[in-house]
Amino acid sequence: MASKDSNTVETSTTPRKKSGITRRQLLQWSAAAGAVVAIGLPKRSRAATCTGLVANEAWPVSPLILKPFTDPLPIPKAERPQAAGSVATWSSRPGPEMGAQDCDGGTHQLYPGQAGTVCETMKAPLIYRLPLKVAAHRFTNSPVRNLVTYKGTNGKTISAGTVIPALPASTIYGFNGAFPGAMINAEYGQPNLVRFVNELDQNPLGLDRGDFGDPEYGCLTHLHNGHTAAESDGNPHHKPEAYQPGDWYDNLYLNHPAGGDDAEKQSFLWFHDHREGHTGANVYKGMAGLYPIYDPKLDSGDETKGLRLPGVRVNNGDGSFDVAYDLPLALGDVALDDGVVPHQDFHNGCGESHPEWWGKSFFRHFPNHGFVGDIFTVNGKAYPVVTVARRKYRIRFLTAAISRCFELSFMKSVKGPKAAVDLGLKAGDLQGQWRIPDGAQCLKMTEIATGGGLLPSPIIRDNIENWPGMRHEVVVDFTKTMDGKLTKKGDVIYLVNTMVMSDGRQPVSGIRMGNVDPTYKIPLLKIIIGDNAPDNSVMPVPGQILRPAPALPSNLASLPQRSFDLQRGGAGGETQWLINGFAFDPHIPLVTVKQGQPEVWTVGTGGGWSHPMHFHMEEHQVLTRNGVKATSVKGHADDTGKDDIIALDPGETITMYRNFRTFTGKYVAHCHNLAHEDHNMMFGWTLEK
Repeated sequence: MASKDSNTVETSTTPRKKSGITRRQLLQWSAAAGAVVAIGLPKRSRAATCTGLVANEAWPVSPLILKPFTDPLPIPKAERPQAAGSVATWSSRPGPEMGAQDCDGGTHQLYPGQAGTVCETMKAPLIYRLPLKVAAHRFTNSPVRNLVTYKGTNGKTISAGTVIPALPASTIYGFNGAFPGAMINAEYGQPNLVRFVNELDQNPLGLDRGDFGDPEYGCLTHLHNGHTAAESDGNPHHKPEAYQPGDWYDNLYLNHPAGGDDAEKQSFLWFHDHREGHTGANVYKGMAGLYPIYDPKLDSGDETKGLRLPGVRVNNGDGSFDVAYDLPLALGDVALDDGVVPHQDFHNGCGESHPEWWGKSFFRHFPNHGFVGDIFTVNGKAYPVVTVARRKYRIRFLTAAISRCFELSFMKSVKGPKAAVDLGLKAGDLQGQWRIPDGAQCLKMTEIATGGGLLPSPIIRDNIENWPGMRHEVVVDFTKTMDGKLTKKGDVIYLVNTMVMSDGRQPVSGIRMGNVDPTYKIPLLKIIIGDNAPDNSVMPVPGQILRPAPALPSNLASLPQRSFDLQRGGAGGETQWLINGFAFDPHIPLVTVKQGQPEVWTVGTGGGWSHPMHFHMEEHQVLTRNGVKATSVKGHADDTGKDDIIALDPGETITMYRNFRTFTGKYVAHCHNLAHEDHNMMFGWTLEK
């Protein structure tokens, strides 16, 4: 089926009528009635015949990667915009006209050049086209050792300990068919329009899709957390039915700070799927991309100007640009099928095993405690290696995992990585597969930004916690170690995770928590020191002003106050979570706010679970944690800045300041532990004039 925005085949731009009832609602209703059947599912060659069953909490033991740190780290290049001549051939061209925003007849609230608005003097948008494609992806090219005996599809028994030359490729759904998907380097003052095209029904290679991912192949793309109009925000309160195969939609990113205030500028966003009920499965299957955003005044990617942060910018002549020494690292985890583990949860399986999927990515959609994998990845590769120049780098951490929290530091190791299984570890202690038992911190990091952009002032860090959806940016000097010794070519440093998270409930060991597991030092990325390189950047120092925080009003106590209680509780079907006693309803907002009216929101959670709580549309500023000033709480020194995710420890309550400007419409807030979001830890809110 040709996509509807192709140059040669396209349907009419007349809006289509879609059912207001989602597949998820049908499943919920059927479960409440005691039915355990598949309802309204298209024929997708999926192995499962049962749905609605309680999740089996057995997990696979992934094959051991025998040669870690041999695959090169994928370093994304900037996506290139479409040429004007190419866009002119589209039968449905982007624009401000009524009905031009998507194939369903949506309309942009604001558009560059629109008279009498903040967009009046804006440049025309650069136009990108990103199809969502089915593709094959290899997490590693290393040989592996099978750790679990299983019987292959030919009836032959493959014993534990068997060495297999290579894993099979896993099937992904990716922007441009890549994982992670495209990276768009954006810049304030230059709008971007991205046409997303759903081509997930097309499978020209005949790849086995496995049994997870939206079975209807729906998608909905959210720029996390762009200051974006509701119709371009990609959220299930605005678009409950999502976009189906063959659909297209134009997300317009004005790259304009909230209220026109430079203090509201951000620096590192990402875009990912937000399909209601299947966000976790779709993101895990590959639907994630990167969106660094630069500020021409302070942070243009040119280290000779502004704040002189590391970066050598090369303009491509079409509005796009690349920045050397500015390194995004998307962190994740994956579980690989061991051929024995039963497949059974609300969406797939009757308890059967799938030896034909041995070595391919495995996902549990409806686990009680969330989803964590036992192999860790960086930019879509398991345990990669990168050579860096002897100079300063800007490193951007993104956690794109479903539930896992990371605690990151840089370490050296004399003896190098050791396989956890060879150290005598078993069962859940095999997570991460590799250890550096003699690992010792060797570098400090200078934190310069969180998800909300540049901090008011840099913070020297030994380690950084990065929870799902969060971003932290640091500057690292690879010319010397923290004891002042100069590095030399060939030296090896590891990026290491020290946070134990045995399931998706909460971290159980970490530095901030004060109960460090000295044996849990998992190397994620091998860094080799290379040649010297010119360096015109300047290391930020504590006390230096990077970007002042937005001014808080003096009348915080008199602003409208709202409270949100995150609760563990069922309401039938897939609902495991409630907010203020309500399950998420994509058609009904929990609250309505007024444009231009700031508010103070209180968010609290019970014990036993941690929650990276994400609020769409504008960044917030955390005021207090458990009644005390947020920045005085251990591990939260960077609450000085604004952000779009709150790291909520079990039993914690925070207050935050929020404002609502520029746009109106329907938005959401939700836990970015995507296993929680997909099971109703989300609420819709509406912004009105």
